[in-house]
Amino acid sequence: MKNILLFIVAVVFSFTTIAQEKFTEGEITMKQTTSSSNQDVNVMLSEIGEMITTTYVDGTKSRTESSNPMTGDVIVIIDGESNELLQLMDMPGLGKKYTSQKVEVTEEMLKTITVTEGIETKNVLGYDLKQYKINIIQDGTEMTIEMFITDKIQGVKTQQTVMLGDKVNGYPLYMVITMNQMGAEIVVKSEVTKMEAKTIDDNKFSLTPPEAYEKM
Repeated sequence: MKNILLFIVAVVFSFTTIAQEKFTEGEITMKQTTSSSNQDVNVMLSEIGEMITTTYVDGTKSRTESSNPMTGDVIVIIDGESNELLQLMDMPGLGKKYTSQKVEVTEEMLKTITVTEGIETKNVLGYDLKQYKINIIQDGTEMTIEMFITDKIQGVKTQQTVMLGDKVNGYPLYMVITMNQMGAEIVVKSEVTKMEAKTIDDNKFSLTPPEAYEKM
């Protein structure tokens, strides 16, 4: 169960109508649901319920926050220019832990990723989105991601797009991730429900772990 919860934390992180205008600074709210074709796993996932994440954006920097009784509090901070990532976790039974890394996108990594531009479109909050189909194979595990992306948000990375290099240009407002975890197919659907342009405090994007957190 802990492995599945850690998987969910990793996936969901790593998203006022402002129709077709560039979005460079502000707050993005996203809802996420997780389900499985395995009934036993689905029962467990139903206890987590719908997750709401809040992402703060300023230029190429982002900070995504989520909180849930099952998975605890999780914060992911990404500098889209330097590809530095800090993840802070305060999870039941785990305590306050952090991981920090610089995501190096190598040629070998890109060979395991296939990106195909789709023909479907979506409109979310007034933004016209382009479909991308992504297939990733890592350590023998296959994951497929369907993203609907706006090019009105540039330079901001999510945990999913940071590993794609320049294969995708823009930010996903709608996304479906499908993969097999511990013998069960798990599907994570994410959709942005609100975008608000506002000034964000620079301190939110600090990549220095707080003193209360221990390295994982």
